[in-house]
Amino acid sequence: MQYFTKDFIDFFKELAKNNHKDWFHANKKRYETSVKKPFEVFVGKMITEIQQWDPDLQVEPKNCMLRINRDIRFSKDKSPYNLHYTAFISKVGRKDKSIPGFFLRFSPEMIGIMGGCFGPSKEQLEKIRARISEDPTSFRKLIENKDFIQKFGGIKGETMKRIPKEWQEAHAKEPLIANKQFYFVAEETPDLIISASLVDHLMEYWKIMQPVNKYLTKAIL
Repeated sequence: MQYFTKDFIDFFKELAKNNHKDWFHANKKRYETSVKKPFEVFVGKMITEIQQWDPDLQVEPKNCMLRINRDIRFSKDKSPYNLHYTAFISKVGRKDKSIPGFFLRFSPEMIGIMGGCFGPSKEQLEKIRARISEDPTSFRKLIENKDFIQKFGGIKGETMKRIPKEWQEAHAKEPLIANKQFYFVAEETPDLIISASLVDHLMEYWKIMQPVNKYLTKAIL
């Protein structure tokens, strides 16, 4: 099934040249028809597909979708609108991005795909490190899976500049103990957005990332 028309991509291309309220309000109906409504249907379908593998996922599409409006309170760039559309599909949706889930960003340049823990709290980070240090071999086996490496490359994130004494031994066995974040990313070309195989293609990514997401979820909850 095709969820989006070419106008989804064209809308954001034109918005990039006209990122102001007058243009957006003049194109509000187009935004609703070509962007917001089909994206909500698409996210709903993704949730339904994921529930076949993870029945505990009980969330509404509207609670996964991020607003197109930018938070400009502390930004030098006062452009009011994002040039992409984003969803965070997890048990709690967009409210808590520390919970591992399926992060999708659609733009005219690419589809961004992300999983893992992007913003863990201090307590969650301690729990992840503790679990890895207990059995670094199991964690390493997950992230060295050939399909995971092919799709995502590896775990990303900022690292500690100085390793605290209590983590030095664990860090020697598993260098990722130094990470402040445990996330992973992939990209697809934007033509996939208007493809009839969009959901099937993205579900391949979800299935490959799920063992790592599940590991991290168990660690922090």
